[in-house]
Amino acid sequence: MTTEKRERGRGRIYHQQGSANWWMAFYKHGKQIRMSTDETDETKARRALNRKLQERDAELGGGKKMITPQQQRLTVNELLEGLKVDYTLRGKGGARLLSNLKPLEEHFGDFRAVELNSTHVDKFIETALQHGRRRVQIPGKKAKPAKPASINRSLQLLGQAYKLAIANGRLSTAPRIRKLSEVGNARQGFFSTMEFRSVVANLPAYLRDFALFAWLTAWRPKEIRSLSWLDLDGDTIRLRAENAKIREARNVPLVGELAEVMDRQRLKMSPKTSLIFHHEGAPIGDFRKSWKTACKLAGVQEKLFYDLRRSGVRDMIRSGTPQSVAMSISGHKTSSMFQRYNITDDRDQRQALLNRQSYNATATSQAKSQPDEPANGATETVQ
Repeated sequence: MTTEKRERGRGRIYHQQGSANWWMAFYKHGKQIRMSTDETDETKARRALNRKLQERDAELGGGKKMITPQQQRLTVNELLEGLKVDYTLRGKGGARLLSNLKPLEEHFGDFRAVELNSTHVDKFIETALQHGRRRVQIPGKKAKPAKPASINRSLQLLGQAYKLAIANGRLSTAPRIRKLSEVGNARQGFFSTMEFRSVVANLPAYLRDFALFAWLTAWRPKEIRSLSWLDLDGDTIRLRAENAKIREARNVPLVGELAEVMDRQRLKMSPKTSLIFHHEGAPIGDFRKSWKTACKLAGVQEKLFYDLRRSGVRDMIRSGTPQSVAMSISGHKTSSMFQRYNITDDRDQRQALLNRQSYNATATSQAKSQPDEPANGATETVQ
């Protein structure tokens, strides 16, 4: 190993045995940092050292943080793996998470995390808008343009991966990640009673009461999947806080069709599991294909299982249920989010206009039946 004379505090470059490149060494906060300059030319190696010293001095002066050798080696795939672990520890992992992470792994996985920039992200967006998010196409499945909302879900996870790495001290900076407008993308789907009953009739037997429970309560699919016979308390089913999206426990009384659902599920109890809803003793997994087939057979294509939640909220309000009571059943924490699900349609608007006209007609009729009053507050004198 050969070294050089240098000014104190300004680092040095040197040759390391087994490497054709020049290496650099300097101190930061009393700790020596050694890293390759990635240069075989001595002059270029000195420039690389000077750039790194400028980064160090800028950070010490309160500026942008310097990139360390450990950060330089970190790949985007490693960031995404860290995010998966974080989601799992928080009980939020699942098929949807993996589905949204897959495009990121395909497009950016081998990137050095510090080298990924906004230009790369914008290129991903452009490609996804034209040909879909996946780089590796699924055999037998035709690629189609991705919607802004789908692209945003993946990019949101990319941003979270960088944010987590920074919080854990693995990185010091993150690229700018553009967010696409989702104006006009608000969920609008809901079922009429006849449509829902038709879809249920075409579902596999193990999913029928699962869907009916969702229709009646407006609960989230993951919440329903978690229900155990241990959560049954007399004629009430209780959702544990750890299984609720908003991390608050709630319950719903088992009356009417809900009681009938529980009676049928008791006949399907399995020694393999304590879950109320299951498939031959196994937890209910991904049923999107079965749902899509049932909707197609029922003639209501493009409907989502989550539309049952929106339909439940809308129908509770239409039936005169106070908003606070409906929210306590569906599990909405804020009024603003609840109103997103209380979707109106043409029938609601027609009824509102008819109600207004009826009100005006009644008010006019009442006014005509009242005796005229003197103008300007004057009083009549009876002769």
